[in-house]
Formats: sequence, C-alpha cells, structure tokens
Amino acid sequence: MQRTHRTPAALALLLAVTAALGGCGKEGSPPVKGPQPDQIPLYRVESGFALPDSATWNRAKRRGRLVVGAKEDQPYMGEKDPATGRYSGFDIEIAKMTAASLGFDPAGVDFRTIASANRETALQNGQIDYYVGTYTINDNRKKLVGFAGPYYQAGQSLLVRTDENDIHGPQDLAGKRVCSAAGSTPYQRIEKDYPKAELVAYDTYSVCVDNLLTYQVDAVTTDDTILMGYAAKVPGELQVVGRPFSEEPYGIGVPHGDTALRLALDDAIAAHEKNGDWKKAYDATLGLSGVPAPKPPAIDRYPSD
Repeated sequence: MQRTHRTPAALALLLAVTAALGGCGKEGSPPVKGPQPDQIPLYRVESGFALPDSATWNRAKRRGRLVVGAKEDQPYMGEKDPATGRYSGFDIEIAKMTAASLGFDPAGVDFRTIASANRETALQNGQIDYYVGTYTINDNRKKLVGFAGPYYQAGQSLLVRTDENDIHGPQDLAGKRVCSAAGSTPYQRIEKDYPKAELVAYDTYSVCVDNLLTYQVDAVTTDDTILMGYAAKVPGELQVVGRPFSEEPYGIGVPHGDTALRLALDDAIAAHEKNGDWKKAYDATLGLSGVPAPKPPAIDRYPSD
C-alpha cells in the first residue's frame, strides 16, 4: 500500500520540481534554495586572451559570448530558478571561472539546459561551446568528445526515503525500482552490475526524486554530489545511504578534436584551484550540503583526441 502523506518540506520540493519542469514560476512557489549572489567569488576576466587554434573559441569570440551546456535540476550543482531563469551551483561556477580565463565576462555566459542523453550530440553539432554538468570522464565518451579536467571527484550512491529500511547499498537493489537519468553512467552501471534491479529512466533526476517522494520508485541513483543536494533540501524525507560504489571524475566536455580549447580549460581549472576560487565556489554552493571541500583531483592533460 502506498503512503500519500507528505510533510510540508517534501511538498515544497515537489512544487519546486514541478515549477522547474514547467519552465516558469508561479506566485507562491518556493524559491530555489541555493547560494546568495554576495557569497559567490568574482572572477577576473583575462584581457587580451586569444586562442586562434580553437575553432570553438573563435566562433564564440565572433558571437561575443560563450554558450555553455548545463543541468537545471541538480541542487547546489546546476540549478535553474524557474522565476528568474538564473542558474546557480558549483558546476555553474566552474563554467563562469573558466569563461573568465578564456577572456569572456562570466555574467554574459549563455547557459542552456542539456539532458544527459544529449550532451555528446550538442557538442558535436555546435549547439554549445562546452558542457559543465556532472559529466563523468570515461574512455567511451572520449571517442566522441574531449574532456578538460577533472575538476571534481564524485562517486555513485543511492538516495532513498528516510522510512526505507531495506536498502543500504547496491547489493540490496534486487527487485527494487531504481530510477536514474537516461543515458547516464549511473544508469549503465546499475544495468550492467546489478541486473536484478528494476530500472526506471527519465531525462532528469528531478522527476526521479518526485517519483521517490511519491512512492513510485524505491531509490534514485546517481553521483553523490547530486543526491547530497536533494537530501539537504528535505532531510526529514530523504537520505543518502551506503558508501559510493564508483569513481566519477567530472570533466568539462568540449568538441572532439578541439585540443587547444581543452588544454586552455585545463590551464584555467588549475589556475582557479591555485588562487582559491575553486574552494570559494565550492563553499558557496555544494558546501551548503554540509560536506567540506575535498582536495581537487589531478588534472589529466592527455595529449590529443
């Protein structure tokens, strides 16, 4: 028998999810919980920067702004306020700080929401200049796109309701309805390594969380960073369980073959880690979940695509 009682906090999250999916706010909808503008570091724009060997950079320069793919439904990582259209989160700050290093005003970055399943296509077709959205670097994806970074090391985990007593890790998923994003690495891992789980896929994790809160699925699986954000919004309703069971190095996706852009972004990540921007951005965004900033992973400057 399904329980239908929802606490005010859970109802608020559901309303926020519904508003985000609808693409517009409505009077009375709760605001997106996230960093305040005065907590975000300012990034110095590199004057006179040029990257003539990058077709992507040159196209953006002629356009006058960067177009960056992102997520819009991941609290503290990449989230879009349905009322204002403003994006916030750690991934958004990574995009802004690297944009400044490439000579572009971070305030002028044009963010576009791209679902996990469409990331490679968006980069290949030139819909976006680069992508920053919990994008795991792996060898299969390197055949299709390039990666700068990694700029963060995450791990796959499980989000369940606080009244769930049977799921403590992936070994408990047999016969359970498990939701993840279509085309994502976490979905593929459950499909391959835990075939007795009943997988459910949607384009966004917000729909998965909606289904979890309404007892239509038993767990949501993706990177712990994303799940930490959802759990922090309604700690009385949701919890992250078990230890991470994968390594998910997050990279900035760039068009395949644009080695100049990829290496320039590697330089930008390294510079912002060194000058403290990376940690300040983390503390103002993902750090709101209560997890202290980890040490950034080593950057993989592989030579060519």
